[in-house]
Amino acid sequence: MSMQATAPGEYDDSGLLSALRTTRIEMDALRALSDALRMAPLRDSFVAAVAKISSHTGRLIVSGMGKSGLVARKIAATMTSTGTPAMFLHPGDASHGDLGMIGHGDTVLALSWSGETTELGDIIAYCRRFGVTLIVATACPNSTAGRAADICLALPQVREACPNELAPTSSTTVQVVLGDALAVALIERRGFTRSDFLTFHPGGRLGAQLATVGQLMARGDDVPVVRIGASLVDATIEMSRKRYGCTAVVDEDNRLVGAFTDGDLRRSFTSQHLGDDIRHHMTATPIAILPETLSSDALRILNERAVSVLFVCENERLVGAIHLHDILRAGVA
Repeated sequence: MSMQATAPGEYDDSGLLSALRTTRIEMDALRALSDALRMAPLRDSFVAAVAKISSHTGRLIVSGMGKSGLVARKIAATMTSTGTPAMFLHPGDASHGDLGMIGHGDTVLALSWSGETTELGDIIAYCRRFGVTLIVATACPNSTAGRAADICLALPQVREACPNELAPTSSTTVQVVLGDALAVALIERRGFTRSDFLTFHPGGRLGAQLATVGQLMARGDDVPVVRIGASLVDATIEMSRKRYGCTAVVDEDNRLVGAFTDGDLRRSFTSQHLGDDIRHHMTATPIAILPETLSSDALRILNERAVSVLFVCENERLVGAIHLHDILRAGVA
């Protein structure tokens, strides 16, 4: 079915042209932000803001009113989950007792597109009175808030995607991306790692994917293992006794030298000697991973190699085993 052309200034019933126009306008706004970050004054104030936030001893208090307030909540949440202690402070609540939440060593980040948000007045005055560092993100650096700031993040003036150019659309997109840029810069500056991220995201699928093999694997007597020199019968019994459908084969120093699997057992049926040394029937140099391997990476290896069990070694010595079901049970998929 062909799409009927819509004359300039008209709107199609599907809203598709509106969607395309909105995305184009907001993409232009982000290009303007990117260009502004390459030049003074935003370039220098952004660097100063990252340095200040990363060196502060307290929290980052993020505030804003209306749509800017919703963006401020998102920025505070992103900061908190990536290693920068942060909280959202509603300007109205601040004026009725919650200014006490701003403590010594805190830094305030206030969002106001116009820089004339009346409700932010008490927060600004409090910062000036008690010497709290105030960072303001605004498109009007000569506004009341912009002039009061210790660091002013001067955002580019952008066209709103709203056809009346009234509803905050492109402006809030710029604010969100600025917040993400600050958060990512702080992640890199602090060397925030995947394991650090797991500390703040222990639940759900994300937490499972960030869990390490060492947290999920079997250890000690739960790991099927025989020593080199064990007989075919010994290995078969050990494999049957444990739930993995295979057994590790180690040398006298507990180094992994082989694995005896269901497939190896079937192939061994041609042998007439059940007392054969297991080394004649095992799979040599089996796949081994480290305890710090992410569970998501272990799942990928299992799928790529078409196996259901991986043995875990540390300094070449066997320390555990992990089954496909262990990973799936943890929520990784």
